Amino acid sequence: MRTYIGRHEARNAVEFEELALGFEDLPHGIDRDLFRGPLQLESPQERAAREDVAREVLADLAAQGEAGDEVAAWDALYADALTRTTPLLRTAARAARTAGTEEAA
Repeated sequence: MRTYIGRHEARNAVEFEELALGFEDLPHGIDRDLFRGPLQLESPQERAAREDVAREVLADLAAQGEAGDEVAAWDALYADALTRTTPLLRTAARAARTAGTEEAA
């Protein structure tokens, strides 16, 4: 028996999970890195610019949602939730800096 997700055949459980949950391709629409931050380190200027754009996009999505666009309203909720997440590299970098200062003390 063969299992297909869209046009792709899942040959094992891992492939099925990737295809079913969308790990292979990002969905069209929301740019996750814009709202949560990139997975690589960014300069303070890059972060400030990204956060400014994210606030503007979030405000536009919220306004469209209030005007009756249900998809934009859901996108605004999703984007807002992404702003509260912390990429793993940023957390790891912060933990490494903290560990380094504790060892020096």
